Amino acid sequence: MNNSQKADILIQALPYIKQYSNQILVVKYGGSAMTDENLKKSVMSDITLLQQVGIKVVLVHGGGPEINDTFERMGIKTEFIGGLRKTDREAVEVVQMVLAGKVSKNLVSLIANNGGNAISLSGADARMIECVKISDDLGFVGEITKINVKPVLDLLEKGYIPVISSVGTDKDGNPYNINADTVASRLAGELKAYSLISMTDTKGILKDPKDESTLINLIKLSEEKTLLKEKFVSGGMIPKIKCCFDALKAGVNRVFIIDGRVPHAILIEVLSDEGIGTMFTANGL
Repeated sequence: MNNSQKADILIQALPYIKQYSNQILVVKYGGSAMTDENLKKSVMSDITLLQQVGIKVVLVHGGGPEINDTFERMGIKTEFIGGLRKTDREAVEVVQMVLAGKVSKNLVSLIANNGGNAISLSGADARMIECVKISDDLGFVGEITKINVKPVLDLLEKGYIPVISSVGTDKDGNPYNINADTVASRLAGELKAYSLISMTDTKGILKDPKDESTLINLIKLSEEKTLLKEKFVSGGMIPKIKCCFDALKAGVNRVFIIDGRVPHAILIEVLSDEGIGTMFTANGL
């Protein structure tokens, strides 16, 4: 790439930098981008860059692959109901250990290696995420009842990237596993975020999961009921799509589902004319 091409990229990015300047961007990080070391480093580099150009980034992460690997080594069986992981008392303690310990701290270190400043939090810190049990069938899987965003805002104000693991507690302090998309959606709404980006292992919402040419580029809030009845919306995509609509209802300007397997996917979505994935908006603009 020559200097002229580099200049063109910067010129194209400038209006988007201005648009997002001092705004809150919530990124839900998951999928292959968490397991491929090169992609992981790329994502953390991109997030650091966004912070350095004046965007207030909040990183929310799951850790399904890490949890699955730990469960396998410990002989704990995994079962999913409606796209959510069934979690008993033993399992939730492992989930908390993996997410709030191993995964979160690793991401903070990678951000630091790229020159960024980050601090990890779980929903248990400062009772940030309070929840109740969704159902006895799911066990220690939480439904969010209250979010205290003050710790997040305090960190953003001091120039840190909050790295938040999807663990919450009930009124008695018991830990609960919470779907990371749900945490990201609720946080984005409570923070009045400008945008929410959800990274996944697909190009976006596909009418035919086996055909990437069937990507739906734009989905309006008014299409919620119709979309959720479609046969191609199933499994883990159900809570993900519901969370996108919930974020819009809570006042988030735009929500994106993007392919985390694409290097620099976040930068392409945020700082370029190109854009990738599926965009959800309240009014279709």
